[in-house]
Amino acid sequence: MYWLGRGDESVPFYTQMSSKVGFGQLLKFTGCTILPCRFWLGALSSTSVKLLLSRPRGFCAGVERAIDTVKKALQLWGPPIYVRHEIVHNRHVVDELKNLGAIFVEDLADVPKGARVIYSAHGVPPSVRKEASQRHLIEIDATCGLVTKVHSAAKRYAEKGYQIILIGHRNHVETIGTAGEAPDVTSVVESVEEIERLTFPPDIKIAYLTQTTLSLSDVQEMAAALLRKFPKIETLPSSSICYATTNRQMALGQISMQADLVLVVGDPKSSNSNRLCEGAKRQGKRAFLINTAEQIEPQWLQGVLVIAMTAGASTPEAQVSACVERLKLLGVDGVEEVVFTEERIFFQLPKQVLVE
Repeated sequence: MYWLGRGDESVPFYTQMSSKVGFGQLLKFTGCTILPCRFWLGALSSTSVKLLLSRPRGFCAGVERAIDTVKKALQLWGPPIYVRHEIVHNRHVVDELKNLGAIFVEDLADVPKGARVIYSAHGVPPSVRKEASQRHLIEIDATCGLVTKVHSAAKRYAEKGYQIILIGHRNHVETIGTAGEAPDVTSVVESVEEIERLTFPPDIKIAYLTQTTLSLSDVQEMAAALLRKFPKIETLPSSSICYATTNRQMALGQISMQADLVLVVGDPKSSNSNRLCEGAKRQGKRAFLINTAEQIEPQWLQGVLVIAMTAGASTPEAQVSACVERLKLLGVDGVEEVVFTEERIFFQLPKQVLVE
């Protein structure tokens, strides 16, 4: 079934793909707009579809600091401003900063000698800082303070003679940076199976740290495996997982049990966005990671009464708003913001962009 619409009027129109009258011909003869019936979910059904909007969601303090650092540098010195790696893992943010004059590079060799370079929120290994010094680059560090805390812990443990086990995705830029603080004594593990394969002398001191954007449940499972295998293993007094990752996962968990569908607004490269989506799927929910409103498929809403939605820590609120509007067009007729906690964390900008 299709709907023919002209102005404010619409009527159902039944057709088959084998019809000799093509859609283009029909448009020409009637002057009507043809829309598949799935775009009229709200009109066809009197059933209320509710959207539960998780809070906190979107930008965390570390992401805001990193983005503001680039913008402030551009204001102070004008373009180009070089940034090593994407400042945060979100295409919308990166494209906006590119349009303002930021140039993103993976290799410092692409930065002219003596130029300014900003380090992304994910942090860098000491080898990068050494190369920057050799090239006489002016460094501006936008590393998240919570990532820096893990870097500092890795250095302290290494100086005290510990072997370090780092739970994280070994190809993620944050994990690469942390492991680089003490590469000779750091083992990166991604699964319980990898933990089981670890071997250390019985008298060696061991500590573990984690990437800050991991799933709480994954880390708990792997930490338990480490304790079973190495009963004397040590770690930080507080979790390495950042407050924003924890809050967004717990906030979504609070509402997703009520939902028939879970949507996470975030970039495919974003670790914390992916973990939010995986967490919902682990609860047995249909869950999708979307980076734009246009990626929301109308058929996802078929038979759905409640939708839960959140956003990763690097997702602009504008993208969330666009997704809400898209859902309203597809039949959502009620939006409720559900607050898990209020975040009042603030990180000061790097001193280099404050002194001038």
